[in-house]
Amino acid sequence: MATVTIYSSDYCPFCTRAKQLLSTKNVAYDEIRVDGQPKKRQEMMEKSGRHTVPQIWIGEQHVGGCDDLFALEREQKLDALLAH
Repeated sequence: MATVTIYSSDYCPFCTRAKQLLSTKNVAYDEIRVDGQPKKRQEMMEKSGRHTVPQIWIGEQHVGGCDDLFALEREQKLDALLAH
């Protein structure tokens, strides 16, 4: 199973939705919270080119945010990415 990393913040409903989807698939993930951590937020922005949370990686592949994760699920591509 691929390693999943998610940059998130505590009060972000999109972060919650993304984590719930991963949890329903029994996928463990490494969560990096950016609340009050400007260095972590800067790291996320440099890696993703985006400033919003969540930002999600499956393995080395940046898949984007919550909407992107759900789009992969709707297109039936998420499970294949997670399997690598």
